[in-house]
Amino acid sequence: MEIPRRFCFCVLTLFVVVLLSPTTTVQAMIRHYKFNVVMTNTTKLCSSKPIVTVNGKFPGPTIVAREGDTVLIKVVNHVKYNVSIHWHGIRQLRTGWADEPAYITQCPIQPGQNYIHNFTLTGQRGTLWWHAHILWLRATVHGAIVILPKLGVPYPFPKPYKEKTIVLGEWWKSDVEELINVASKIGTAPSASDAHTINGHSGSLSNCPSQSSYGLPVRAGKTYMLRIINAALNEELFFKIAGHVLTVVEVDAVYTKPYKTDTVYIAPGQTTNVLLTANANAGSNYMIAATTFTDAHIPYDNVTATATLHYIGPTATVPTFKKTILASLPPQNATWVAAKFTKSLRSLNSREYPARVPSTVDRSLFFTVGLGSNPCPSCSNGIRLVAGINNVTFTMPKTALLQAHFFNISGVFTDDFPAKPLNPYDYTAPVKLGVNAATMKGTKLYRLPYNATVQIVLQNTAMILSDNHPFHLHGFNFFEVGRGLGNFNSEKDPKMFNLVDPVERNTVGVPAGGWTAIRFIADNPGVWFMHCHLELHTTWGLKMAFVVDNGHGPDQSLLPPPADLPKC
Repeated sequence: MEIPRRFCFCVLTLFVVVLLSPTTTVQAMIRHYKFNVVMTNTTKLCSSKPIVTVNGKFPGPTIVAREGDTVLIKVVNHVKYNVSIHWHGIRQLRTGWADEPAYITQCPIQPGQNYIHNFTLTGQRGTLWWHAHILWLRATVHGAIVILPKLGVPYPFPKPYKEKTIVLGEWWKSDVEELINVASKIGTAPSASDAHTINGHSGSLSNCPSQSSYGLPVRAGKTYMLRIINAALNEELFFKIAGHVLTVVEVDAVYTKPYKTDTVYIAPGQTTNVLLTANANAGSNYMIAATTFTDAHIPYDNVTATATLHYIGPTATVPTFKKTILASLPPQNATWVAAKFTKSLRSLNSREYPARVPSTVDRSLFFTVGLGSNPCPSCSNGIRLVAGINNVTFTMPKTALLQAHFFNISGVFTDDFPAKPLNPYDYTAPVKLGVNAATMKGTKLYRLPYNATVQIVLQNTAMILSDNHPFHLHGFNFFEVGRGLGNFNSEKDPKMFNLVDPVERNTVGVPAGGWTAIRFIADNPGVWFMHCHLELHTTWGLKMAFVVDNGHGPDQSLLPPPADLPKC
């Protein structure tokens, strides 16, 4: 998927209004998009089914704008489901009404209704993405957001010849909503996906050799920037291009120090920009591959998605007559590959793009994250698999939390989410048979004063099983200041924190059997969701929310809701 140079979209309705400031020559624009959410008949893996899409596309259309632009997106719901679309990674400064995780910042858009999302891209540039944030519609309702630098502002690395967007996903032959509904009734997990996809294509498979694959044309000697997005529901992925080295220059729309690697590790919700120099033998094709990473003993999709990089131009031969060089993929349980990649990422921390890491902390929180089980007489084996933070399984409200906060509606939530586990134990030790794995339920939020500096240690547990958890925090970026294996040691481990150039993200992995520490400044008033970005775990309750109070004056206060805010 190539980023067009003139922002010409045949599917989207795009109007551009130029705003000229009397004190600067920099132009800001208002960009209008229209998203029609519709059912689309689609054939993949040699079978057909109707899927929910935006404008009939899978993946959906790309939003292109510049830093400083204002974006208005009208979402029109033409399907039978309630719909909610989240603009993943957009800070939404004081505009939480446009963030749109269903029942957190607003109620979903009901069938036949529409809603205009209005937000400004303040202080952000790079690759983000949008996706449905209700039910499991994210499986097919997602697409890229490309935020270009302001006019006249260069990248902090050599300008690439061209840019390409690579969206990684999952595909089920069955109806995804039916699968999760059946699994929820019996208290267990649905079946894994049937294939992975690269820009909507799985590549040729043994059970469907006619399945199409994505092709990436390149010219010898040219450098390309690939904007990679993991839009998969439940799979962390390795991404690799045979015969080529990739240089990471950005993650989650934040520039990094250049890091060369032959394998990209990317969790659901994360984005990674890499530079690819086409310097291999132009007489061959090269496999592009995306395959699962998992170090937990659970069922997973073991079908590798494949695509082809092929050379074009006078030095290249016809692609169909070329030999294809296969990608040498790491084992699917290659924890060492994922760990090396994660630990190698550093913020650019330049004069133009400093890493403003909080050196002191006002609120220090310790959150255990993991699975559990609650009694369920109608479920398989009499139990329902659940998940929780600090042993709290989050209960979704029927009134949006941000509305309840703004209008002081009582009885919707409480602000007594525990800052640490109520009953400490050896979190990473193997759990013995007969141990109580039950969780408590509640719609509990944690309240933060405006501009507080916050540290959260996310501690993985071995309850039921230990699995990686990619956590996403809405409304903020944060710095990953530390990570490790075993139980977090509050005396020893902070001495090893990186407070100089830690990577800045909006989605971070918590390693199986270990912990991750993050820091951020609560400078965005509103209600902000934090959850595991494995859709299954979110469904099971591995989520919570922060309520950030207003500061002083209108510039530090949440804006009023728009007139067309969806109603429950």
